[in-house]
Amino acid sequence: MFRIMLSVIAVSAITLYSSQTAPVKTENPVSGKSDKVTIYSTAQNTDLRLSKTAEITFSPASQPFENEVSVFVNPDKVFQEFIGIGGAATDASAEVFAKLPADKQKEFLTAYFDKNNGIGYSLLRTNIHSCDFSSGSYTYIEDGDADLKTFSIAHDKQYRIPFIKQAIKSAGGSILLYASPWSPPAFMKDNKTMLQGGKLLPQYYQSWANYYVKFIRAYEAEGIPVWGFSIQNEPMAKQRWESCIYTAEEERDFLKKYLGPTIKKAGLSSKKIIVWDHNRDLISHRANTIFADPEAAKYAWGVGFHWYETWAGGQPMFENVGNVYESFPSKKLLFTEGCAESFDANKYQYWPNAEKYGRSMINDFNNGTVGWTDWNILLDETGGPNHVMNLCFAPVHANVQTGELIFTPSYYYIGHFSKFIRPNARRVSTVSSRSHLLSTSFRNEDGSMVTVIMNQSDDKIKCKVFYGQKFCEVELLPHSMNSLLY
Repeated sequence: MFRIMLSVIAVSAITLYSSQTAPVKTENPVSGKSDKVTIYSTAQNTDLRLSKTAEITFSPASQPFENEVSVFVNPDKVFQEFIGIGGAATDASAEVFAKLPADKQKEFLTAYFDKNNGIGYSLLRTNIHSCDFSSGSYTYIEDGDADLKTFSIAHDKQYRIPFIKQAIKSAGGSILLYASPWSPPAFMKDNKTMLQGGKLLPQYYQSWANYYVKFIRAYEAEGIPVWGFSIQNEPMAKQRWESCIYTAEEERDFLKKYLGPTIKKAGLSSKKIIVWDHNRDLISHRANTIFADPEAAKYAWGVGFHWYETWAGGQPMFENVGNVYESFPSKKLLFTEGCAESFDANKYQYWPNAEKYGRSMINDFNNGTVGWTDWNILLDETGGPNHVMNLCFAPVHANVQTGELIFTPSYYYIGHFSKFIRPNARRVSTVSSRSHLLSTSFRNEDGSMVTVIMNQSDDKIKCKVFYGQKFCEVELLPHSMNSLLY
């Protein structure tokens, strides 16, 4: 476990969004043809939070020396197209949001979804009936209703659907929303409970496939377009909360024989189907098994993944993501969930939580990932609500007793990507000459460039950033995230 001295930050800095009119408002990115470079930074032990810190210019490049720290951007090498960054609109997030006063609700929505005055989220994930971050287990049908005659999303109309609608409005009227189930209804499973793993019984494969169609149509009838869905959240995890196990072969065959054909027959072939939706460690086996079968692969848009393979004390398996990118270039990679676990209200400003986001996002993008989705976008002062006490951090917390919004460093680290790298951008080749600097670059549709550099060291570093045949020199504060716009 990392241990650091927490910086003493005034309440006005902790709730930075509350204390200023537009704390993350920035100028429009400069034209890609300009030599001007604008830098925004977030740094530990400072009050910099997505703050404009410098304006510099490029100069003609010369040969870098061996002892110089450099980042090299090659504009002629372009890779995957970016779809967006966002988080999960769970029951928990929606319930907490509903408890906030109207002015704090507006502040929260602006902070996350407004691309000018916030960090411009463009992706949302939500749960198909209950997950651990719900106040209790529930489904959309009555027990035993395999024909789905009682299907109703009335439960979601109280909190989650109004919340999602407001998020979409705040994002400018559209957002990519995808959904994930944590478990089929209990009667459809061999263990007769939504909890503790278990498997979907074969006699209910078709009924469960029909359930996805019902969900999509019900949400779209409420005016919420559904971009896609994953087949199963964490299909190899037996959890004390909602969970269901699929081997790679079982997920492949369910997709090939039931879910894919059912979605096609319903006229929903445009919906993106995401396989796996679990950790990086086993991602290659799942991709190899499903994508090697043409009849299954034709229904799958891509593969989703989480970061929890580090639970056992290991290192993130970023190279496994790259293996899928190289092996199946026609399939997309989407980070579908990650959060800092083991909630502790004394660690809202714990910097390693933010650095975990930065490290993951840069490495995942550099290994071919097209989009990145955080877990709960909002939780309360207990790290919930959660019906099995699996309490976690979110980038933003609300103290529902006082109405206070608490913005953690993770919110700002995510914002260094989501605010400046916009949907339809393309990743551009970028490497660092030193391991303590992590970097990635994207070219937006308007030609503007964004290079994100994370200094994960204890030292202030002078770094030369080479872009083609020109360079600029930047100063990177210790434990900082920096976005260069040019």
